Amino acid sequence: MKKKEDDLNALKKRLKMLPTEHPQTAELQREKQSYEQLDLIIQLHQKVLDLEKELEGALLDKQGKSTSQALPTISTTETAVVSVTTAEAAKTIGPDSCTSMEELTKAIKEMELQANELKEAKKKLADLDAKYDKSKMTMAEQGREIKALKEKVKILERELRLETAIAEINRILWARIDQSVTRQWKSINIMHEQMDLIGQAQTELQRAKIVLENRPELANRLIDFLNRQTQEELAAMNIVNRTEAVLTVKKVLTLRSYVQTLERKCHEIQAEVDEYKVKMGALQARGLPSLLNSTGKLLPLDQYKNRMSTFVENQITASSSTSEEAGPPTGQMLLQKLENIFFIGNEIHHLFEVPPNFYRHTEADETLVKIRRHQMPKEDWWQAMLQILPR
Repeated sequence: MKKKEDDLNALKKRLKMLPTEHPQTAELQREKQSYEQLDLIIQLHQKVLDLEKELEGALLDKQGKSTSQALPTISTTETAVVSVTTAEAAKTIGPDSCTSMEELTKAIKEMELQANELKEAKKKLADLDAKYDKSKMTMAEQGREIKALKEKVKILERELRLETAIAEINRILWARIDQSVTRQWKSINIMHEQMDLIGQAQTELQRAKIVLENRPELANRLIDFLNRQTQEELAAMNIVNRTEAVLTVKKVLTLRSYVQTLERKCHEIQAEVDEYKVKMGALQARGLPSLLNSTGKLLPLDQYKNRMSTFVENQITASSSTSEEAGPPTGQMLLQKLENIFFIGNEIHHLFEVPPNFYRHTEADETLVKIRRHQMPKEDWWQAMLQILPR
């Protein structure tokens, strides 16, 4: 019985004993761990090299492109893997590791530090990219705001220079001038017709004076001579009828009378024309557009209205460009701009104290017609009459 108990106890002890290990088993286990650690180190080193290449490529892209592009960031998972793997590697290294294993562990930690530095560098680069993009967006917005502000400043400057108000005043004043010109156009037309008549009269007067020369003096002598001769004396000179001869001689005096009358009428008309020209000259000096075309003739009213409208718009545009350089207007500048227009409007309204008419024109034209129709004594008869005059 005791023997059986001893056998059972021996069996139990045997069951509790650890299995017997081969003497080289521990050494093989350490070599296996070393190979695994070396493989892990190689993998980590390759990952660090890949991260360095990725960062270098991102930096080159950043330098070569004008627009910012988001650089690939280091995955936190990769870093975690490196850290975890390194930690596992450190755990697998037993307390009996050799000096070379400690150096490997140190190298792994340095690699981890480099990986962390790479991560920080990429993070900073990504932040810089984001700031650069935001800065570009901000600059574009600022550019649009600056452009809008410049436009607003221009509008405010125009308002400060009273461009809109002055342009509106100019148009109102010139519209009134246009109305005054329309009311005065009939009188203006009369004056220009009288100018044309004076031109025609001057031509006829010059021709008549050439024809007359000294004949009026000789005609007076002939009339005096004929009235002192008897019928027999006149018959001896081949003059049949004294009265007819005197009437023929008086044709010279009649032409001289026509010339004198026409000159007087032209002088009266010329006085009115000169007064009109002085007033129109003053108005045109102040800015009123010319009433004449390229040939010196008076424009039709509708054409003159178009000319005036074009002139006003050009004047407003020129005044606006000038005021941009001169700055805000002063009271003196406003007065200078508007004074001429007020002057033109007032003078046009009172251009004629008494509206002209065609009375003098008709009388002068009647005399002009008489001169054109008048017939002088025939040249051979006139020369024969001069032969009988005593020397």
